[in-house]
Amino acid sequence: MKLWIKYLIGALLGAALSFTISANSPAANSALAFITDIIIRFGRYIIIPLLFFSAMAAVNKLRETKLILKTGTWIVAITVASTFLLTLIGLISILLIQLPRIPITASRAAETVTLNAAEFVRALFPSSAFETLINGTFLLPAFLFACFSGGACTADQTAFKPIITLVDSLSKLCYNIVTLFTEILSIGMIAIMCSWTIQFRSIIFGGTFMPLILMLLVIFIVIAFGIYPAIIRYMCNDPHPYRVLYASLAAVIAAFISGDTNFVLPMNIRIGNESLGIKRRINGVTFPFFSIFARGGASLIVTLSFVVIWRSYVQAIPAENIPWIFFMSFALSFLLGGFPSGGPFAALTILCTMYGRGFETGYLLLKPVAPILCSFAAAFDVLTAMFGSYMIAVKTKMIEHHSTQHFI
Repeated sequence: MKLWIKYLIGALLGAALSFTISANSPAANSALAFITDIIIRFGRYIIIPLLFFSAMAAVNKLRETKLILKTGTWIVAITVASTFLLTLIGLISILLIQLPRIPITASRAAETVTLNAAEFVRALFPSSAFETLINGTFLLPAFLFACFSGGACTADQTAFKPIITLVDSLSKLCYNIVTLFTEILSIGMIAIMCSWTIQFRSIIFGGTFMPLILMLLVIFIVIAFGIYPAIIRYMCNDPHPYRVLYASLAAVIAAFISGDTNFVLPMNIRIGNESLGIKRRINGVTFPFFSIFARGGASLIVTLSFVVIWRSYVQAIPAENIPWIFFMSFALSFLLGGFPSGGPFAALTILCTMYGRGFETGYLLLKPVAPILCSFAAAFDVLTAMFGSYMIAVKTKMIEHHSTQHFI
């Protein structure tokens, strides 16, 4: 059975199970929250070893074959371009379609989220390089250490060959563990979807946020079935661009339900290799980099959400403020590496605080729908990672195309 079918069945069972659990039962909700948290932790369990050993082996191979510069250029270009494109789509969509205003409430402000640039840089270079392998949330320090280590091993291929052989073996070991974990997680989807549906059900019955959710759904369909396949069709001369979307189904389902970009990273790597045929030397660097930096989905959500909040307070938006909204949402998305889940709402909180002028607590209007917004953002970001990695593999000729019948 295909992996995406297993995940879909798990999601449908979880949605059905949610109707047997009372949303007002503290004991049931507490137990469900505990189970969901364990499953998310299980999904993240192997991330750091897999990322470190895979990235180290990949960078070593790319530098050895003199593809490191070309690959790096494509990664950065796709990250920036995709984020710009998604932000622009979000801004144009919300400017063209005026959603109903959200009733202003007197909710109390929660603790303000901040992004400290100095602490961000310090986290990259802790007192010991081995400390980078401890944090399972912020992946950039471990990824950076792996890149340094893999690049350094090319200085003397003979002397460091045993190390690269060991690292490559460890990477394959972690990959085999991921294969097992991704199969087991199809069962875990039941609990995650059950929890997600209970939250979503209350939002549907409220009706306030349904126009916003429907707009995001339409935007997702347009991007997934139109824009991204068209880019692959013409950039890669691929007559069958929907193969990438088909391969991405399991990861998109998991990302949407969990709202966590780190949770789906091991799955992305497995799908990229076994379904799309992307070689490990590309897989090992593109997917971790995109998971950390290519957060265009978050940028789209923040841009669209801020305009919705604005119109809930004031009907007209001054034209001179639109570029500020666009570029601040765009810039904040690159600093969300430490927020694998909840990143869009954190960025929205920061944007409202930065703008001021009575909007400091405007993010509270969308707090009830925050999990759904983060789900859409994670789904957008997984699509970007899949289509982006496929494009890079094609451009660097590091791909072995597989028939769809052999997709996992």
